[in-house]
Amino acid sequence: MVDQDFGGVVAHVCVNGCKGMWFDWLQLGKLDHKNQGFGDALQAALQYPRINDEKRERLSCPKCKLPMYRHQFDLDKEINVDECYGCGGFYLDSGELKEIRDHSMSPQEEKVYLNKFVADMPETKALNQGLEKDQQRADAAAKLTRFFRASYYVTGR
Repeated sequence: MVDQDFGGVVAHVCVNGCKGMWFDWLQLGKLDHKNQGFGDALQAALQYPRINDEKRERLSCPKCKLPMYRHQFDLDKEINVDECYGCGGFYLDSGELKEIRDHSMSPQEEKVYLNKFVADMPETKALNQGLEKDQQRADAAAKLTRFFRASYYVTGR
């Protein structure tokens, strides 16, 4: 793999082979929308056709050698990426960066998507249920202690 500058973002590209790309932690997020990055290297990478072998073996991280996890890219459910949970790096097969950029969401669409994603998480539902119970307890405590307030005796509330 050869280091290539995509306009302030360095990606490691297999230029003489599969055309896959390795992005260090947080680097992919700087190029996942259209009009991010620049330069001849980026333009060449965006021309590679998409080649994705769903049946290939699980990859090992080139940095920390841990097994990588294949999953859908957060903001594009049509693209599967390989992510290292150890160092946070991403490996993209040939053509996947272009697909991600072609399907990038507008900031408004991204906000709606992320809000729905968070709302659908079991942890969020459990938190909301806990908040409802806390509110009910607070309301009950306020009713129970209303006679401790001077306003109760003055206004009769």
